[in-house]
Amino acid sequence: MSSAATFIPPVAGARAHSLGRFRIGFGTRFFVALLVGLVWIVPAAWSPRLIAGMFLWDGLFLLLWLQDLLRLAKPGDLELQRVWHSPPSLGVRTKVRVELRNFSRHAVFVRVTDETSRALRREPPVLELDAPAGGTAGAEYEILPAQRGDLSIGKLFVRYQSAMRLAERWAVADTEAMVRVLPNLEQAKQQTLYLIRTRQVSMERRRRRSRGQGREFESLREYRTGDEFRNISWTATARRSKIITRVFQVERSQTVWIVLDAGRLLREQIIRDGASLRLSKLDYAVDAALALAQVAMHSGDRVGLLAYGREIQQNRNAGRGALHLRSIVESLALVHSEPYEADHGRAANELLSAQHRRSLIVWITDLAETAGTPDVVEYALQMTRRHLLLFAAIGQPDLNERVARRPDSEEDMFRYIAAIEIVQRRELLLRRLRQRGVLAMELMPGALTAALVNQYLDIKDRSLI
Repeated sequence: MSSAATFIPPVAGARAHSLGRFRIGFGTRFFVALLVGLVWIVPAAWSPRLIAGMFLWDGLFLLLWLQDLLRLAKPGDLELQRVWHSPPSLGVRTKVRVELRNFSRHAVFVRVTDETSRALRREPPVLELDAPAGGTAGAEYEILPAQRGDLSIGKLFVRYQSAMRLAERWAVADTEAMVRVLPNLEQAKQQTLYLIRTRQVSMERRRRRSRGQGREFESLREYRTGDEFRNISWTATARRSKIITRVFQVERSQTVWIVLDAGRLLREQIIRDGASLRLSKLDYAVDAALALAQVAMHSGDRVGLLAYGREIQQNRNAGRGALHLRSIVESLALVHSEPYEADHGRAANELLSAQHRRSLIVWITDLAETAGTPDVVEYALQMTRRHLLLFAAIGQPDLNERVARRPDSEEDMFRYIAAIEIVQRRELLLRRLRQRGVLAMELMPGALTAALVNQYLDIKDRSLI
């Protein structure tokens, strides 16, 4: 994505400050020295006067510890900041760099604990940095975002020592911020690059020069019997002393609306292949919506977005261009699942009132297991009277696996029969939609993106809109 760099969180540094009074400690070498001093106890068993040597040894290291503490940099001499290598995206591993700038005249050894959100990393990272006097140091840790949207990251807690490692100070840098985890930008980028390599997008951007009733100007020619008088170019007629008419070509730029269901049916968690990360159906739907939006804009179409649950969560009017794509990415990042059934009627009415001209509606949803016809089917049939509807129901992989596996027990048999009934009912609902002109299909989460993009390109190639 060409504008991906703009999604990287800004770098904001902060000076460290003390956690409070007496936030000091002892370094590891200090305790090693005390243990060495205990060796004096052995000879002191025969000569009690040698105990004085032990106290002298310990006193010496206490003085060295105090001297080391006084030489330690003040907390305000340390500045820390986070640097993001790439935008945090759902399910994509990325690096975060913590940089330290030491303004003091002495080198410091620093142990930094980053207060990250559990949605970014299961355990807070602990980094070790060696910063020379007046210099900088940095270290990286990896995050794997497991949730989209705005996440809070907290402070950087610091424990630092001098080169002698006898004394230690504790401090904290106030680096609290909000980080927006975006949909899977890498997947959308790879999908688009693949289509560019196969020249599918470039073919779609070429307009078919089929002359018809379109209103996009193509050329001028002499008037022929049957041409409409309104298409006569009177300025060209005056110059050439013969009747000249304008020829138009059919417009190929269309409007594509992506409608995203964020209700309870899309809360179901699915383990991604080859990873321990669990993503919801909604996460897969958001990634597919982003890839489809980017490909449609590359093809010259205008793209709108409508995400809804009980209420309308996000509504972006159809548009094109880099800024519009950025707004769609930001909107998709904020789409969240709801524990209630989505209000499909509200979404359908919102879209029908906003889009009057015929367009392509890509509705990503699922089918509820109800005795009657699900509401989403009824509203889909209502919408297809005016628009071309691509209805994508997200399937459940384990349901198909159960149907494909022979039952081994009586209990498995009941589950097998129930699974078959669910599969057959879903197919009947989709068949009903197809009979009424809806491009309806059931797609597994992992195949959702590629299937929707290919279906969109097929629709464009066949000029169905």
